[in-house]
Amino acid sequence: MDSKIASTGGRPGPGPSGRPRSRPRTHVLAASLVLTATVTVGASGCSGQAVAGTVEGRHVAIPVRGGTATVDTGTLAVNARTADGRNLVLSAPSGTGLGKPGPVERTDGGARWSYPGKGLTVTARADHGRLRVSMKADRDGSLTWPVTGTDRAASAVQLPRGEGLDIPVRDAFWNSAKAGLTGDAIDVGGQLELPLWGYSLGKGHGVSYLTPTDLGTSLTFRSDGGRLHTATTHAFDGGEGTRDYTVTFALTDGNPVAPGTDYRAWLAEHGQLGSLREKIRRNPANGRLLGAFHAYVWGDARKAAGVEALRKLGVDRMWLGYDAGPDPMDAAAVRAAKKAGYLVGPYDTFANGQDPKTADSPTSAWPGTVYPDFCVRDAQGKPATGFGNRGCYLSSRAFEQAEPKHHYLADRTRAMTANGADSYFLDVDATGEDFRDHSAAHPMTKAGDRDNRLARMRRLAEDKKLVLGSESAQSWANKVLAFDHGAATPVADGLWKLQRDKKNWGGYFPQNAPKAFFKPVELPADVAKAMYDPAYRVPLYEAALHSSLVNAERWELSYGKLPKQKTARALLAMLYNIPLNYVLDGPAIEKSGPELAALQKYFSPLHKAAGTEKLTSFRRLTGDHLVQRTEFGNGKLTVTANFGSTPYAGLPGGCVDAKLSGDGQPRRLCPAKAAG
Repeated sequence: MDSKIASTGGRPGPGPSGRPRSRPRTHVLAASLVLTATVTVGASGCSGQAVAGTVEGRHVAIPVRGGTATVDTGTLAVNARTADGRNLVLSAPSGTGLGKPGPVERTDGGARWSYPGKGLTVTARADHGRLRVSMKADRDGSLTWPVTGTDRAASAVQLPRGEGLDIPVRDAFWNSAKAGLTGDAIDVGGQLELPLWGYSLGKGHGVSYLTPTDLGTSLTFRSDGGRLHTATTHAFDGGEGTRDYTVTFALTDGNPVAPGTDYRAWLAEHGQLGSLREKIRRNPANGRLLGAFHAYVWGDARKAAGVEALRKLGVDRMWLGYDAGPDPMDAAAVRAAKKAGYLVGPYDTFANGQDPKTADSPTSAWPGTVYPDFCVRDAQGKPATGFGNRGCYLSSRAFEQAEPKHHYLADRTRAMTANGADSYFLDVDATGEDFRDHSAAHPMTKAGDRDNRLARMRRLAEDKKLVLGSESAQSWANKVLAFDHGAATPVADGLWKLQRDKKNWGGYFPQNAPKAFFKPVELPADVAKAMYDPAYRVPLYEAALHSSLVNAERWELSYGKLPKQKTARALLAMLYNIPLNYVLDGPAIEKSGPELAALQKYFSPLHKAAGTEKLTSFRRLTGDHLVQRTEFGNGKLTVTANFGSTPYAGLPGGCVDAKLSGDGQPRRLCPAKAAG
């Protein structure tokens, strides 16, 4: 196939100030498979008008784009018959006893029935070409459904961990404990950047699953007979506000980024897809993200002379961040950065509070009795312990209630940007680390926590006109953010264990160049494979959100932190049209500045041209998946990366070719040569 995109955890890991947080192989997909043109965007057409389903006995048949989906109301098994005559299993029967279903009633565009013993009412209908199944519970409980990947044709599963993974279901590594995938449930609302997963079901077929009601939903991987499959469980909880549950099913052509494309269409249909182009129109400073690499700076790199050193190397765009320590960037450095065309912003967080008399970080010290009055409380009234077992997590609702009178957040922001900074990195707020607060003074559900965070991020971006970024941005925050650090990193569980080993990973000293950020390390083979093996990596996140915000890797994993992964990471960044993230001090600029400048010079025109465009094609050109190609803006930019060691069509291994529309010849980068 040669189609295009349809138009239509816990989180350990430290912030910049040291505050802790959370080969060759076969594949049945065609090597030249591209983004799906059949991601279901409406058997009913793009208008989303209802299409009548049919009811026969206990089976409800719903027309979807590319075929018909049938729900067995007795078991919640879901099957599909495709337009070309294939029978697909979209879900095995529920893993939870449902009891006898009530009678099936026809509705406009579908059907409704109930499970009286479970207190569940279910509706199934067509929605923009998808099957949409929604449930409402009248009591607390749980349901394990859908149960996915059981079709014997299932060849690979797509998971939005970081940018995205495409995992062959029979892959021995991912079926083993070494990969850390099987066993513990994954919190969809807390640990995945996008509320989705998907499967490739043989050549030319696949399915995308979206869970808009991600809070209270978890995804568990199991290995059965050497094959991976998944089961989703939703907790219906009145106190948590999760008594509603929705899953959509879309037939796709099996391309590994089809679920991301499907979700992008869903966001657009619901008015939830942001536009970087529009963000630039509202605040032109956002435009300086285009072409920029990112870096957290230390020591002399925070001074005007450090900025000037980057400019003299030929770096035309940078985002420069710094922590709120005793020596932040001063006004002279900020002026120099702006003159060079760079963005400058502090690292801050509104999430943590400590006793101001003993707080070990300026960002954890608040006026008056914010600590402990604003602490999130559990059901027993105990404070939720904060970063690194210090202080507490602070309630976003408490801040929202107090802000009109006390201006705690506005005053903090004003102080942090008094040097003229025009950007802001607000840690935590856009991640999945949401809280239920049982405090009588500021009760809050996780959904309420998200709403509060969106409100305060919106004030920073729209009222204060700051170029706003946050950590590992989940999709619900894409409209208010211009960039994020972290959603490009598919963090494996073993990474956090490494970071706790300060002797090998590095600690938070010396202050001007903390080893946690500057000391090069070698990842264990299993962690490296789970995170950076390009044969498994796919741009799900970019398929969903490229052109809405700029995505980058986590700050703990600067480009120089992992020497053995440098080439792969540089190729992935160019292929995905996303910036590299660095840490810099004076010596690092002197030593690695020329390499940074060479990479940024290559990246800058590509990102300026395509950073506001959507990803319109993703292809694997070889059977081992080590040569990959992306297109942005329907050919405005085409990038081909060779992650292997064998040349492909004249492209050497370890190199990337990029071609802008209008280019006579592709532009080539071999990152290892840039290192000198």
